[in-house]
Amino acid sequence: MDLPSHYAPGELVSVLTAQPIDRFLDYRAPANGCAQGAFVQVPLGPRQVLGVVWGPGQGNYDLSKIRPVTRVLDVAPMRDEMREFLIRAGDYTLTPMSAMLRLATRAPGLSDPPSMQKVYRLGDKDMDRMTDARRRVLAVLEEYGGLSFTLKELSDMAGVSSSVVKGMVAAGAVREEQAPRDLPYPRMDTDRRGKPLTDSQAAAAARLAEGMREGTYGTTLLRGVTGSGKTEVYLEAVAACLAQGRQALVLLPEIALSEQFLIRVEQRFGAKPVEWHSGVTMTERRRAWKMVGQGEAQLVIGARSALFLPFRDLGLIVVDEEHDTSYKQEDGALYSARDMSVLRASIAGARVVLASATPSLESWANAEAGKYERLDLDARFGTAVLPTMKAIDLRAERMEPGRWISPTLASAVQTRIAKGEQSLLFLNRRGYAPVTVCRACGQNIGCDHCDAWMVEHRFQKRLMCHQCGETKPIPEACPSCGVEGKLAPIGPGVERLGEEVAAVFPEARMAVLSSDLFGSARALKEAIAEIAEGDIDIIIGTQLVAKGHNFPKLTLVGVIDADLGLQGADLRAAERTFQLMRQVAGRAGRADIPGEALLQTHQPDHPVIRAILDGDEEAFWQAEAEARRAAGMPPYGRLAAVILSATDPQTAFRAGQDLARNAMPLTKVSAQVFGPAAAPIARVRGRHRVRMLVKAGKGVALQAAMAQWVGQLRPDKDLRVSVDIDPQSFF
Repeated sequence: MDLPSHYAPGELVSVLTAQPIDRFLDYRAPANGCAQGAFVQVPLGPRQVLGVVWGPGQGNYDLSKIRPVTRVLDVAPMRDEMREFLIRAGDYTLTPMSAMLRLATRAPGLSDPPSMQKVYRLGDKDMDRMTDARRRVLAVLEEYGGLSFTLKELSDMAGVSSSVVKGMVAAGAVREEQAPRDLPYPRMDTDRRGKPLTDSQAAAAARLAEGMREGTYGTTLLRGVTGSGKTEVYLEAVAACLAQGRQALVLLPEIALSEQFLIRVEQRFGAKPVEWHSGVTMTERRRAWKMVGQGEAQLVIGARSALFLPFRDLGLIVVDEEHDTSYKQEDGALYSARDMSVLRASIAGARVVLASATPSLESWANAEAGKYERLDLDARFGTAVLPTMKAIDLRAERMEPGRWISPTLASAVQTRIAKGEQSLLFLNRRGYAPVTVCRACGQNIGCDHCDAWMVEHRFQKRLMCHQCGETKPIPEACPSCGVEGKLAPIGPGVERLGEEVAAVFPEARMAVLSSDLFGSARALKEAIAEIAEGDIDIIIGTQLVAKGHNFPKLTLVGVIDADLGLQGADLRAAERTFQLMRQVAGRAGRADIPGEALLQTHQPDHPVIRAILDGDEEAFWQAEAEARRAAGMPPYGRLAAVILSATDPQTAFRAGQDLARNAMPLTKVSAQVFGPAAAPIARVRGRHRVRMLVKAGKGVALQAAMAQWVGQLRPDKDLRVSVDIDPQSFF
């Protein structure tokens, strides 16, 4: 029987709150009743908390003590498809529903009353004296057909100062009004023409648009070499989606990528899309959340958490750089935004576009199996061609002690400087040096709270733990033996590489791009814009620079340590090294000047290095797929990880041993249990970590067995249990 959509005053309703109590609570509907899915404020002890009306009350509590809902919030109710998404995503990731609701309500002030602000719209009077600036203001207001704007929005869109607008208010040509702060966003113009497309781009765009017109769920893997114009292709799918009156979401892996992308979107559709990421103000987050729910926001550009916005009619999800590891949330609710995008689209009857030059093996395998459609763009746009790729065999180079740039690479950089072109030196290590060792006693400086080495950040004059974020000043004396002047950095980081560049190329203009060195997203965007303008000769960067940036004058990429990602026993080491090297090499030669990528390596004959240099991506994926299939590893098998942590290491180990002894729920589904064993990083933030790994066949319903297995643990205040379905990292 269908649940009622509205509950009468005083009727029992079941409310899900975002509080960590992991059960539904009964309340009485307020004086005017409430709808199913309504966002409400309810009393919980002495506090007022946010909740959602989930269904009829259970009535298994003293009815005389059940309190009424305090008030219904003035926001769009949660839709049934969103409730289904939260339930299914929670079931898949074994995440409590309270935590899933927290993901879906990450906007401040939802329960606050609406606030007001000044807005500006077309007035009733003509201007006596017209200027170019005033014409531009009127043109914007007329183009958007009576919409109102904030002073900053109108000034920015017209390209005038705020005083111009205020002068027009005084003359009556523009009207100033008080309006709710959470205004609808300007409408996108889907009739505007995009950039001219090549034949292959046009064919791919037409297929995506055709998929949108079908109006049913489907996922497409859009694989295109770097610089092939994938963005322009999927923006055509966005245009088709918006033309149908539906909403679209584009996920990006890094905030730093959003600035250039927002400019491209505005050029394509004549208006800025909605932004959703940690760099957005709290006021804009609330406005975005509310307008998305009301259908007054057509296109959202965001980080992985944007997937949990309350879309009214979601028609398209684009996951750009779909292979990127930052789409996996590694704390709290452990989910993959790429996989959850497919789930959400399947519920909403929406399309998914997974875009990448180097797809994840999971997406490649799904396309091979026919679950996803696949479209390929194999040539760069316009006159640009793919860079030539070569290895520099470090075994044959005469390297000076303490230097990391080989003579061959240095010569190539010098040639680019002479030509007025840019070079990128890539090293995927933040900070100055990964290890600081005492030459007197041999002790490495470690974190006080983690089993991880402290990384020297010389620009900040501090040591930093990249696991917990703990920092402390660089000491004069060794903390272990007390001897002064014997602490030495071992190995290179990007800051140390910066010192070497300054010494080898003293006249060159240099920039170091690393997430540690920028206090805000704005500062990082400004640095990237400066590079794109050609004001920098040598860029030194971590994997931050491998993602989506377009530097027209960049013609040389030098990879300082191509072997770095091949170290360790990570299941995805080969795949990630291949992806990262191909992505960073693809930054070179994206305009009309040919590019070159030089990989410094001690293993030029390693299969992964050979595959990178040969450019035979399909051969690499086939070989990697066969190796995974033979081992029964994802995507041809299933993995789940359990991390047990406690301040007392014995508590964590005892819990792991109890699980290992009582593995019957898993053995029933033919799953194997490995561990317990100390995690590779065995202590983080003062808590000792024990890891267990579960391996099962491809078709095993693993979640139910995992829930039953972990549910056997005896409650312990010191013990924390984290279950990661489909783990991406193994630290």
